Amino acid sequence: MIKTILFDLDGTLLNTIDDLADAANWVCAQHGWPTFPVETYKHFVGNGIPKLVERFSPENARTPEQLAATLAEFSARYDAHKEDKTAPYPGIPELLAALKAEGVQTAVFSNKADAFCGKIIEHYFGPDSFSLVRGSRPSVPTKPDPAGVYSLMADLGADPQTTLFVGDSDVDILTGHNAGLPALGVLWGFRGEAELTTVGADALAEKPEDILTYLHQH
Repeated sequence: MIKTILFDLDGTLLNTIDDLADAANWVCAQHGWPTFPVETYKHFVGNGIPKLVERFSPENARTPEQLAATLAEFSARYDAHKEDKTAPYPGIPELLAALKAEGVQTAVFSNKADAFCGKIIEHYFGPDSFSLVRGSRPSVPTKPDPAGVYSLMADLGADPQTTLFVGDSDVDILTGHNAGLPALGVLWGFRGEAELTTVGADALAEKPEDILTYLHQH
């Protein structure tokens, strides 16, 4: 019986890609660098914002000093515009309400900077939508390293035997498996079925209510 679900954020709960791409392309334009289509950003994201910045920065703009400056520039721009086009995926608010009604504990674990995660979740889902919301913090390795998951489960009092990890990318499936958890892949996110199947997702959800179905079967 699954009693706790740990959700990825970007591409799983919220469609954030347009705001991320817009902020990144704005930074690129300021520097006269090439910009990228939204489809490309779906593959640039997933490993944390510093890695996103590195990926959209040209080869000759990747010194530690330049990357730090670009990261600050991107973070300020994204923070100011992170709610321009972002929205929950259809069916997600209803799924969260159903899980709450069934007494399932939910939390968010993202590679997005921790400072952004709480604010963006509260904006779209309200202040008490999840037991805990956690993003990338300087002292903790990013997903798929399981250290952050272990810490989160300890803080939640969650039993690994009854915890499920849900996300849209290979990073999420690997995170769940590295932490010894079953990992369910969602097909509405940034990456798609082939990637999720290749890394061994335990189940796939075409729509949010499929997660409830999985829950009732396990």
